[in-house]
Amino acid sequence: MSILSNLLNLFYPRLCAACDDTLYRNEPFLCTGCHYNLPRTNFHKNDENDVAKIFWGRVPVQYATAFYHFQKGGLVQNLMHKLKYKGQKEIGSELGKIIGKELCQSNFNEVDVIVPVPLHKSKLRKRGYNQSECIAVGIAEAMNKPMDISTLYRAKANATQTRKHRFERWTNVESIFALKHPETIANKHILIVDDVVTTGATLEACANALLQAENVKVSIVTLAYA
Repeated sequence: MSILSNLLNLFYPRLCAACDDTLYRNEPFLCTGCHYNLPRTNFHKNDENDVAKIFWGRVPVQYATAFYHFQKGGLVQNLMHKLKYKGQKEIGSELGKIIGKELCQSNFNEVDVIVPVPLHKSKLRKRGYNQSECIAVGIAEAMNKPMDISTLYRAKANATQTRKHRFERWTNVESIFALKHPETIANKHILIVDDVVTTGATLEACANALLQAENVKVSIVTLAYA
């Protein structure tokens, strides 16, 4: 089997998802250098971190974090671009596993269910998958928590948030999320998962929709903080 693997690697080398260098046999999808050099925030170790502060006075969030710093032209941007636009869904699930293992050692382990930020069905048809759901799959697996992709849905398609100012982002997502059968999440602590947080407008809208269910608590995790 190792001979066959070596032959395959000779003609179809496995490449690091972040830097595109060749991977060694014991490296799953990131090279050792990128695994240790990706800019972690460690926000999950501090309840009063920069991401948590985004939501202060806006929406009641128990805990909030982003796992990596987003740097223009950096490794995280490269990973996110491949995940979101190049169909490399496994990047989301593998990074989700890394995040989930860390969250298990923090207050985030209190959550009951994982809920990714949903895409509108029209965008889902166009892209073929939801990148936030890919990340959520890995987190749910690592934390051994159930994932719910049916209760929270995007009721309206909205324009992309890219290049919008803070107020435009908020008005762009206001009231676009809704719940089906909210009783299914009653009395649950929900972890909302998204790929990136900037102003927090989308996540705030998700949280407000989920909080319409009875006795719900929400926390937030994203792959990156821009």
